[in-house]
Amino acid sequence: MANEPWLIFGLGNPGPTYESTRHNIGQMVVAELASRAGIKLGRSKLRANVGTGRLPVGSRPGVPGPRIVLATSTGYMNESGGPVRQVMDFYSIPVERIIAIHDDVDLPFDSIRAKVGGGEGGHNGLRSMTSVLGTKDYARIRAGVGRPAGRQDTADYVLKPFSKEERTILPIFVSDLADAVELYISEGLLAVQQKYHSR
Repeated sequence: MANEPWLIFGLGNPGPTYESTRHNIGQMVVAELASRAGIKLGRSKLRANVGTGRLPVGSRPGVPGPRIVLATSTGYMNESGGPVRQVMDFYSIPVERIIAIHDDVDLPFDSIRAKVGGGEGGHNGLRSMTSVLGTKDYARIRAGVGRPAGRQDTADYVLKPFSKEERTILPIFVSDLADAVELYISEGLLAVQQKYHSR
């Protein structure tokens, strides 16, 4: 078990139209983790952009860090489960070593929460994952994006870019989310909850 890699999957939609939207913050975090670890993501036959390597955290001098598989889907959010399953099976990753990173409209912008299992909160990417995997027992790093003001439709809201004010904070927020993923892998769920759930 200890030698099996972790699958870190950033939920989102493909292409430049969506890359700066709230719904794609999971993919932004995967890009940050890839940059930190010197991992290059490439398009694969698994319906995903995939890169493998080791996290720089959690290692001691002369001891390599945890093995990771970073991935984002080349398809749309509501079809996320298929690519997750294909990557999981290809790299022989058990469900308890899957971390999904996703936007969450039920949390204020710049807030971070972590959990294992539970409901999907209306999130189509999580619904697809749960349906295809046949279980809810995978980890989620939840990135708060807030709710739309007034009567704006939630589905439209998450497909819009972050506001000008939010974009000033966004790089720090993405970095903090990447830190939360690294902390989850190195120290576990409780450590993430203790550090981030009070902010």
